[in-house]
Amino acid sequence: MQVSSVTSQMASVKLTARPTAGQDKSDPSPVSNGVSSSSSSPPVTTTTNGTAAQTPEPEAEIFDPFCNADNPQIITFQDVTSAAFKIRKGVELSPCVKSHFSDLIDMDIYLKKEFLQFTGSFKERGARYALLMLSEEQKKTGVISASLGNHAQGLSYHGWKLGIPVTVVMPLKASLMKIQKCRNYHATVVVQGADMGEAKRIALKMGHDRGLTYINGYDHPHIMAGQGTIGLEIVEQVGDIDAVVVPVGGGGLIAGVATAIKNLSPNTKIIGVESEKCPSFTRALENGGPIFVANKETLADGLAVPQVGYNAYATTVPLLDKMVVVKEEWIALAILRLVELEKCVVEGAGAAGLAAIMAGHLDEFIGKRVVLLICGGNIDTTMFGKCLERGMAAEGRLQRFTVTVSDGPGGVAKLCNLLANLGVSIKDIMHERAFIRDIHHVEVKVICETRDWEHSKEMRKTLQETYSKVHFYDMPMAITE
Repeated sequence: MQVSSVTSQMASVKLTARPTAGQDKSDPSPVSNGVSSSSSSPPVTTTTNGTAAQTPEPEAEIFDPFCNADNPQIITFQDVTSAAFKIRKGVELSPCVKSHFSDLIDMDIYLKKEFLQFTGSFKERGARYALLMLSEEQKKTGVISASLGNHAQGLSYHGWKLGIPVTVVMPLKASLMKIQKCRNYHATVVVQGADMGEAKRIALKMGHDRGLTYINGYDHPHIMAGQGTIGLEIVEQVGDIDAVVVPVGGGGLIAGVATAIKNLSPNTKIIGVESEKCPSFTRALENGGPIFVANKETLADGLAVPQVGYNAYATTVPLLDKMVVVKEEWIALAILRLVELEKCVVEGAGAAGLAAIMAGHLDEFIGKRVVLLICGGNIDTTMFGKCLERGMAAEGRLQRFTVTVSDGPGGVAKLCNLLANLGVSIKDIMHERAFIRDIHHVEVKVICETRDWEHSKEMRKTLQETYSKVHFYDMPMAITE
């Protein structure tokens, strides 16, 4: 079904009451004002004193009419080209350039730098297209959505530019930086909900009560078609592509990109990448359809969607060649590598494709041409520092050890001189005297930085030869696997 067949009247949401005890869920009930109930009047129960009392109305559940599990909408190539025409004056044509990694990895790697969009992510494409496709009445009333940040920013920014009121519901764990940016774009920001699932329920309820159109950030057909314009650009910018690697959260990005690329270059492989902390699409493939997956805290918060979209799943599956799940340590290391070699500051989701290559999941493309979609750069500054340190630890460049040295004059100085002569930089050092038995010695805990893993092994060997009691806490978390 093409997106164009979706009428604007479907923007109003549907209310369906939860079935009462003993009622068959498949049994349709009379509908009044969009609310389904088992009778025309509230059910009556009897209290302990024999008087009749009405029980509360069952809580109504509100559904997104564009995302129907029983009737998923599969976007077409024509939908993507239509989106490309409509948004061409409102979004950046992001560069797709050859990467420095091509010289380090035996692979011809190109980076599609979507993090250079004005709001820092690819989400602007779908947001602008969805807004442009609203009816005049819907544009006047406004839209609402739930998002952790990137979709909220894209919707807020383009709503502001197009004169369409935007309300975004962001969960409590959303980045303060992203919340403030949405406010800077003149959106009404509601910070509620413990997670995305709860924020979405709140947004759907608010949208129904206020007559706002709900725009799903990854499963709305217009959103998927808008994201697919990236695929059109990639094929135009890079010739003879063997594979395109796409980060996967809710599935809207890979659905659109795969639709575009498979129509223009059928032999190009479409590879999806997820974090091990939120493998929603992988579980959906195993289940034969979207299924709820409890997510854990992840560096790639942009991918932390507990259930992939019905439309996105149905569109992607026939076009998908491989799905990869990467460990968090590789994502951290990829963020570090992109900073050091490409001078690109990206979020965890944006680094997922490179993480998959570095972890060896895509070795079948060695010697071939691969495009990595660097989809977002809105990383929180505090998280960025943590990612750099974790990346260094994953590579073995950040080391922790404890060594027992003489507590006499020059004992600690000897240790420091030894490390300095090796070219090791001490980041932190702490003495411990109270909890060791030998009063003539002191335990020294050191965090230090080395050039690489070979340098770290040289340091370890020298310390073990010099001191009888030395303990190293960590092996490299990524490269030794």
